[in-house]
Amino acid sequence: MLDEIYGELKDRMDKTLDALRRELSHLRTGKASPKLLDGVTVEAYGSKMPLNQLATIGAPEPRLLTVQPYDHSQLRAIEKALLASDLGITPNNDGNLIRLPIPALNEERRKEYVKLAKKYSEEAKVALRNKRRDANDKIKKAESDSDISEDEAHRGQDKVQKLTDEYVAKIDEIFEAKEKEIMEV
Repeated sequence: MLDEIYGELKDRMDKTLDALRRELSHLRTGKASPKLLDGVTVEAYGSKMPLNQLATIGAPEPRLLTVQPYDHSQLRAIEKALLASDLGITPNNDGNLIRLPIPALNEERRKEYVKLAKKYSEEAKVALRNKRRDANDKIKKAESDSDISEDEAHRGQDKVQKLTDEYVAKIDEIFEAKEKEIMEV
């Protein structure tokens, strides 16, 4: 019974960490990363499609992204989607390839990105605490249904707390690494 609760809790906490990593990967750090374009969708072939399904995205230089469409007829649609995105980067279209020069971040912008990363980290911690509460509620219910003893329930809640502390520490590590990456000049 308790192992089932722990397993489910661990899976849910892992998904929270994955979601945080995904959120943080979209934050610009002043370095070119193809992940910056993960959220861009393009109106193509009568529907909205992710950019990475329509083009090859590369980072040939530290401050440059390139977008090479598989179908050159989609070049204008891709350029339009990049302009409409909230990246704040102006694409340069040469007829075959779109270049996205990544501007260097100023100190003020870096601090804004660190604040945003901190916000995402705090949201992930709140999500972990909610998952901890759900697991503890399941343990209490199991105890009240006489499926487990009072001692087992206390040990179970202690184990849930240790797991939560472990994942909170992982979130802190992820945030600190991202903060360092953003603040590097």
